[in-house]
Amino acid sequence: MTKRVIIAHSPDSDDAYMMAPLALGWLKDDADFQRFDFEFVRNDIELLNREALEAQYDVTAISFGAYPELEDKYDLLRAGSSIQEGTGPLVVAREGLEPEDLHGKTVAIPGLRTSAYLAMRQWMPGLKIEIVPFDKIMDEVADGHFDAGLLIHESQLMYRDKGLNMVADLGDWWKKLHDLPLPMGGNAIRKDMPPGEKQAFASLMRKSVETAMARHSESIDYAQSFGRGMDREMVDRYVRAWVNDFTIDVGDRGARAVAVLLGRPVEWVEC
Repeated sequence: MTKRVIIAHSPDSDDAYMMAPLALGWLKDDADFQRFDFEFVRNDIELLNREALEAQYDVTAISFGAYPELEDKYDLLRAGSSIQEGTGPLVVAREGLEPEDLHGKTVAIPGLRTSAYLAMRQWMPGLKIEIVPFDKIMDEVADGHFDAGLLIHESQLMYRDKGLNMVADLGDWWKKLHDLPLPMGGNAIRKDMPPGEKQAFASLMRKSVETAMARHSESIDYAQSFGRGMDREMVDRYVRAWVNDFTIDVGDRGARAVAVLLGRPVEWVEC
């Protein structure tokens, strides 16, 4: 008898890409795959962070910044992380501002629990903020409703098209400060799932990432099917940046980066 597992992830290109083998049944001959029956839910990452507080899903994408509130309900999977070396969330403005110019101005952010906001607070504490859906931030800043915005997801590749200027690349700042990649998000699995099932899914998640990378073009087709206003070339650029060795396995450096971001180490489910 198969175990029904509800997987929640954002429609962000890298999330969709790494889930393609599970969603499309490419691993149907794998013994671990055959243990489960999958249902997929797709929501904005900040909504997923909030829903994780109630442990609504068996497996869910989360921001690492939200994990301290969730660790009594979820364990982190070593496979499926979004971690990039040397670049990351961007602070942008319509005017050409220097970082010190942000004091006294309002920055539109995508959510209080996002890793991007946690990194921004460490970069420059005390900035005035207002929460705006991540896919609206560029337009809100371009229209002059906010002085600056914190961009995540594909917006990081599109802000110049809106006439916006980069104030800071938080991934670059983090790399220079810590000589580490800046971790954004990962996949978490319910803590109360039986250990055997948890281990089987952890292994399967790694296989899904590896298979997505091996069948790159087909996985890009699946990721692009969710829209988000990007052409295929841009989806491909974004996925190649964010689906990498850290996504296959967080590794020692990735785990250390998460620990530095959160101010303490966390435990991971081995794959």
